[in-house]
Amino acid sequence: MMGDYIYLHGFASSPQSYKGQCLHSHLETVGIDLRLPDLNQGDFNHLTLTRQINQITQQLQGPTTLIGSSLGGLVAAWVAEQSAAIERLVLLAPAFDFLQQWLPRLGQTQLQQWQSTGWLSVYHYGLKAQQRLHYDFLTDAQRYADHQLQRSLPTLILHGTQDDVIALDASQRYAQTRPWVTLHPLDTDHGMANAMGEIADAVADFCHL
Repeated sequence: MMGDYIYLHGFASSPQSYKGQCLHSHLETVGIDLRLPDLNQGDFNHLTLTRQINQITQQLQGPTTLIGSSLGGLVAAWVAEQSAAIERLVLLAPAFDFLQQWLPRLGQTQLQQWQSTGWLSVYHYGLKAQQRLHYDFLTDAQRYADHQLQRSLPTLILHGTQDDVIALDASQRYAQTRPWVTLHPLDTDHGMANAMGEIADAVADFCHL
């Protein structure tokens, strides 16, 4: 099936990410021009989940397949929840239970500094440099609870068994209570670099390309 195809990159990444570029090349061979919007919008410092959701929702032009990686996968799920234009989802190591997994790694001291100063320094892989992130990112993300994602639509989740950034069991819990979700574990880590051929084949099969 055709229609629009949009890829949403992960947190502190960019449209030039390895996964996005690989999928763009693979889909190009079957006549699909995968769109890769920049979720940083030139202002990573004030990134929020809400801003990303609104950005993609405003770009929808018709029936669309969303492919989202990591935090981009979470954004994709929320866009699909709110827009009937989304026909199917492909989620690569989606960032379900995001704050529960990320915040403990920051530690209480760093969290308190983020709240008191308003800023957190994070490494941005797309820019290859440290960037400041405003505390609004955290308070905004707290408004979004995974259990509210209940729209029934064809969803494929591909998640690495060796993922130490977003644990596989987050996707397992998500799929358990949603019969419209197919979870396909892969022998890979969060970057998924060694599984891109398998991922491309799974996407083509799921989307009937």
